[in-house]
Amino acid sequence: MVWIYQCKDLKNLTTLIFSDSSLNGNFPERIFQIPTLQMVDLSDNDQLEGFLPEFLSNGSLQTLVLGRAFFSRSLPYSIGNLKLLSEVDLSFCNFSGEIPKSMANLTKLFHLDLSMNRFVGPIPSLSMSKNLKTISLGNNDLTGQITSTRWVDLLNLETLDLSYNSLEGSIPVSLFSLPSLQELHLQNNQFSSQLDEFSTTPYLLTHLDLSHNNLEGQIPMPVFKLPSLGLLDLSSNHFNGSWQFSMTQKLKDLTFLDLSYNDLSIEYSGINFSLFSFPQFSTLRLASNKLKRFPDFLQNQSALNILDLSNCQIHGQIPHWIWEFTTLNHLNLSSNYLVTLERPFLNVSFTRVVDLSSNKLQGPLPILPFFIEYLDLSTNNFHSSIPTSIIKSMVNIHFLSLSSNKLYGNIPKSICNATGLRVLDLSNNFLSGTVPHCIFEMSETGPVLTEAILGVLNLRENNLSGKIPDAFQTNCGLQTLDLGENQLEGKFPKSLAKCKYLEFLDTGNNKIEDTFPCYLKKISMLRVLVLQSNKFYGPVDCLDSNATWPMLQIINLASNNFSGKLTEKSFGVLKAFMANKDEAELELIHQQFLIFSLEYGFDYQDKLRIIAKGLSLNLVKILTIFIVLDLSCNNFNGPLPKEIGNFKSLYVLNLSHNVFTGNIPKFLGKLSNLESLDLSGNELTGGIPVELADCLIFLSFLNLSFNQLSGKIPQIKQFATFPKSSYKGNIGLCGFPLEEQCTGEGPGSSTPPSEEFDSNSGIEIDWNFLSVELGFVFGFGIAIGPLMFWKRWRMCYYKHADEIFFKIFPRLYITIENHRRQARMNHRRKAHRNQGRRHE
Repeated sequence: MVWIYQCKDLKNLTTLIFSDSSLNGNFPERIFQIPTLQMVDLSDNDQLEGFLPEFLSNGSLQTLVLGRAFFSRSLPYSIGNLKLLSEVDLSFCNFSGEIPKSMANLTKLFHLDLSMNRFVGPIPSLSMSKNLKTISLGNNDLTGQITSTRWVDLLNLETLDLSYNSLEGSIPVSLFSLPSLQELHLQNNQFSSQLDEFSTTPYLLTHLDLSHNNLEGQIPMPVFKLPSLGLLDLSSNHFNGSWQFSMTQKLKDLTFLDLSYNDLSIEYSGINFSLFSFPQFSTLRLASNKLKRFPDFLQNQSALNILDLSNCQIHGQIPHWIWEFTTLNHLNLSSNYLVTLERPFLNVSFTRVVDLSSNKLQGPLPILPFFIEYLDLSTNNFHSSIPTSIIKSMVNIHFLSLSSNKLYGNIPKSICNATGLRVLDLSNNFLSGTVPHCIFEMSETGPVLTEAILGVLNLRENNLSGKIPDAFQTNCGLQTLDLGENQLEGKFPKSLAKCKYLEFLDTGNNKIEDTFPCYLKKISMLRVLVLQSNKFYGPVDCLDSNATWPMLQIINLASNNFSGKLTEKSFGVLKAFMANKDEAELELIHQQFLIFSLEYGFDYQDKLRIIAKGLSLNLVKILTIFIVLDLSCNNFNGPLPKEIGNFKSLYVLNLSHNVFTGNIPKFLGKLSNLESLDLSGNELTGGIPVELADCLIFLSFLNLSFNQLSGKIPQIKQFATFPKSSYKGNIGLCGFPLEEQCTGEGPGSSTPPSEEFDSNSGIEIDWNFLSVELGFVFGFGIAIGPLMFWKRWRMCYYKHADEIFFKIFPRLYITIENHRRQARMNHRRKAHRNQGRRHE
């Protein structure tokens, strides 16, 4: 829209309302300065841009509503001049900077909504705005404590939302003395310490959400004396101690209770309690606490929609009455010690989401219920073939995981009857035979990607044989294809090039015999390409400048028979390899699926096994900034290609066990993020460039062994920490840590550098600690691989694995810390904008 009028024509304007009017362009800021203007509503015009000017003294503006318009910049300090301002809604805009302290002057304010912006800094005092009914500052990046406002003075406050910020300190107990308070949302902050007991009771409080903070100690008893409470969410904190479930009996209006991810010992005894005396829950989440048994009162829940008792240390059988609920849609009993079902759940016609993964369920696979849409039976002890009738009636299923069991026999063709299947994971079993052609035909999409059928196919770690069917459809919608660690053979399927949405491809550890699949260069969304340990052969020289892989970040061609020289045509344009650390986006590689019938979506987390720093690592998380190039154990020859010098985002480079010749090029010193470099087992000559030692300050693993290198080993920075094994097999090398002294040096000239010098080496690695921890974590993982995927240990394991992983790749940790806050903010903003659009 073009603003064609002049502000002088509006000198007597009092009211301006253009809400939801499809306005675009730049809004003239001078309009806000019209002295007579009392009300402005430009909300719900997301193509309209603008900013707020300096406001004149004694302005008449009373209502300022810009929600869901794209206004930006900072709030002017002069907003405090608008003494008549009573309603401010700037939600879902793009404002930044601090919230002006002059907001304290707005004594007539009753509604303040600054949510979903980029505000930073502390929350100013709002004590003088005693008429406030609503304060919504959620989804910004506000910091500090919330003690600047005398909350006891806001007697009319009904809603306080400070969620999704970085606020810290203790939660003022005075918040619970506000007589009009109905909703209190403080979730997803950094509030800590114990939640103090409060004597007064906010009788009108219906919503209390303190989840995802660092609160500790016992849950205060007065919380369970709030007579109007309908929603209570204390999940993802550090609450501990014993908690009696009988405390909920007085909360007759409570329908939503989430105490998940704490350290509570939940005590329940049916003795002296009527099963009908508990509130009727619609959502009950107690995950990752100590419950140990199914509470009997659940039998009499007639409105239960979501039940999550995962990781609650429950043993024994799944009781029959679980399958008799008439309203249950979501059931999660994963990560317990459940052994058997009291009866099959074939006739269950209501529960659409069932997660029984990571238990000890045994025997043959049960016949699956008709209406189920999401079923996870992974990591159990089911021991049978997959019955032909398994999908006979499951026409609505979207997610099916039977991975990490003891299933054997062929994959039945009847599985293709599940025409709505988005994710199929049969990995880590003992399945044999060929892969049915029809499975690959299930990946055909509709006109848009959201109509894709099969998006994830994971059949890795089985005994499947035969050829990969060349049956991928023209509109293939596959995003993940993992066929690794089987006995597949023959040619690589050319029709795979039709899968233009493919992000993750792993066919490693098979018997495929073919040339490099040049036709994959058309797949611009590819992130992970693993062809290792097959029988691929010939040169890799078909990737010219038109072969653009902008997202490809992991290339593993190790242990094949590739040969020839590496040139610019061996790599194409690998933008992710060349990106600066500030340009790279931090995300997890995972596939997202939105199922409208489920009213929410689900993710599928890709996993990968790599060799880095001499270790076999199972990556249960793959970060988009983790860049790996592994061409080891092939027959590549000639000098190292200069193109590698452009790969400044590389973390792992393995070119070992080839026939590379010439000197180690100085341009490797440009790879400033590099943490693992393996050039062993080649025919490299000359000295070790000092540029490597001087510039690769994050390098913590180096293997140059078994080449033809000569000269003195550099003794600066990281190179002073590497052991003898990094250099052995090079008869011309001398100096520490080798025993061979360089010509002209005395006996003491090859001593290690002093501690003073080492303190400036850029990074300190405690190898004694690291070797013990890595030996345990990865040795244990190799011995009992499936344990890594148990959801029982998922949160603990992920945290521990992250700690170990970042010890191995410290540069990655620093990069992640720099990205984390911005990535979190972008995710919140995107999620809430999408949520807002769905509600419209």
